[in-house]
Amino acid sequence: MTLMEPAILCTDLVRIYSTDGVEVQALQGLNLRVDPAEMVAIVGASGSGKSTLLGIVSGLDRPTAGSAVVAGSDLTTMTRTQRLAYRRHTVGFVWQQTGRNLLPYLTAAENIAMARTVAGGKRDAAEEKRLLELLEVEDVADRMPARMSGGQQQRVAIAVALANSPTVLLADEPTGELDESTSAEVLEAMRGVNRELGVTTLIVTHDPTVSEHVRRTVQIRDGRTSTETLRRAGDGGEHVIAEEFAVIDRVGRLQLPREYVSALELHERVRLALEPDHLTVWSGHEKPRAQDAGTPREEDAHE
Repeated sequence: MTLMEPAILCTDLVRIYSTDGVEVQALQGLNLRVDPAEMVAIVGASGSGKSTLLGIVSGLDRPTAGSAVVAGSDLTTMTRTQRLAYRRHTVGFVWQQTGRNLLPYLTAAENIAMARTVAGGKRDAAEEKRLLELLEVEDVADRMPARMSGGQQQRVAIAVALANSPTVLLADEPTGELDESTSAEVLEAMRGVNRELGVTTLIVTHDPTVSEHVRRTVQIRDGRTSTETLRRAGDGGEHVIAEEFAVIDRVGRLQLPREYVSALELHERVRLALEPDHLTVWSGHEKPRAQDAGTPREEDAHE
C-alpha cells in the first residue's frame, strides 16, 4: 500500500439483513475514506448503521453490495482463510465489554502475550512492557482484569489490540461503560497511540463528546454518511475551531442536519437557488424572499 492510498475506503456500501421474511437495509450506499495514520470517530444514533460498518471493516461481516478495501485488502473478495489472516494481522479490535477484550484468568502481560501467539508471534517481555508503558498501565502488568479499574482494563485492551502490530485499530464504543472523566483519559490514550505509532484509528460510538478528541468526526444517519466535523487549531493554536460539512454522495445527494431541517420547517421538498459561489435552500412551501429573486437558477428538490 502506497502512502497515497487510503487506509480505509468504502464505496457505495449496502448491507441488507433478512429476518422472518422482513428486510432491513442497515447501510444504504455509504461512502467513507480514512487516510493512513488518521484518527476518525464515527458517530450516530442506535440503528444508524455505524456498528454494521464496523462489522464489515473488521472482517466479521460482508456487504450485500459495494466495496470495502482496508490496508490494500479487498474485503469483498476474501476467502475464509484470507479473512482470518486479515483479522489476525491487519486490524486490532477493542470492544466495549471488557470480557470480550481480556481473558479473566490471565494478567495484563499474559493477555498481550496470548494475542501475539494467536497472531503467530512469540512472547516478548520487552514488547509487552513497551505497550503497557505506552498506555501508561505498566503498573498492572501482573494483575488480572478483576484487580483493575475500568479505565485500566480498557487501556490494557488497547495494548492487546496492538499486540499484532496492526495497520488499523478499530474500537466499538470503547468508553461506553466508563464515566466521563475516565472516558476522556482512555480517548487521550488512544490519541497518543495514534500519534506515536501512526496506526490508523477508527472509533465507532454514539457519544458525541468523542469528537473533542479527534480531528475528524463522521456522522452516520439512515445508513449513509451525512455530515463531517473537522477540528483545527485557531490562530495562535490557543483554541480549536470546529467546522461542520454536509457530505455529498456520488450521485449528488446530501443529508441536511436534522436541527436545520426542524428550524426551517423543511419537509417534502425544498426550493434551491444556484448562486455564483454557493447554493441557497429554503422551504418549498414559501415564496422566495425579495433579495433571493432573480437568482441565476431556481428549482424545487425533494428531500
